[in-house]
Amino acid sequence: MVKYALLALVIWNGITFFMMGFDKRQAAAGGRRIPEKRLFACSFLFGGAGVAFGMSAFRHKTKHLSFRMLVPLSILADAAIAVMAVWYLKLGK
Repeated sequence: MVKYALLALVIWNGITFFMMGFDKRQAAAGGRRIPEKRLFACSFLFGGAGVAFGMSAFRHKTKHLSFRMLVPLSILADAAIAVMAVWYLKLGK
């Protein structure tokens, strides 16, 4: 079960990484953008690492204070949830 959860996290963070690249390309082309609320939601739903790497790789949203603060916060919050879930599952055995 752990393997599948980790695989899902890798895939999801890959998707969020490419979302940042897509949004950057759309911004440069003047096309339809991904709303910031959606990017934050994806970040807080265990996609923060992908968003953070996307910010760095594509140099996108790096000047926005909200992204510089909330994306690392989402990573910490998701890590805390994961640790609590593992702790809870270990206590249940």
